Amino acid sequence: MSDTGKTILSWWRKALDRETARGRALSAKLRRATPVEVLCEPEVHNLAQYLGTRDAARLVRVVTVLAEVRENSAAPLAQVIGGADPVLSHLRFQRLMRSKDDELVSGLRRTIRMAGHTCNVAALGEDLMFWGERTRTRWCFQYFGADAPRQISGEKVE
Repeated sequence: MSDTGKTILSWWRKALDRETARGRALSAKLRRATPVEVLCEPEVHNLAQYLGTRDAARLVRVVTVLAEVRENSAAPLAQVIGGADPVLSHLRFQRLMRSKDDELVSGLRRTIRMAGHTCNVAALGEDLMFWGERTRTRWCFQYFGADAPRQISGEKVE
């Protein structure tokens, strides 16, 4: 787990703690909020400070999606929804991997609900911070339960 993942997991455990009324209230507020409303929450700015980011779009994406997660587990989301008996159909997974911006956020939120609100928070948070071709490639291999290759098209996959 990277430092970014550890930071996001720590923030999630503290700010969105389902055992406290404050954590449940913030989680509910973030799930229903517009991007500006998300950015009006002090806890969101705490995360930005911990991560050292000023990218509002990424921050809103991370916080909005993580507000759907209720339980942290070892399995990454793509693994939870895929496998031999997938929770998310192959076609819906393809659509999710092609989606961008708001469409990605709403698709991931639906996917988390389908996964029983459980996944690896650190991995998901880090993936959302650095969402791109490498992340989508890794998700494809995790969804199908295969080991990702070390290199794709001349680029090293991490």
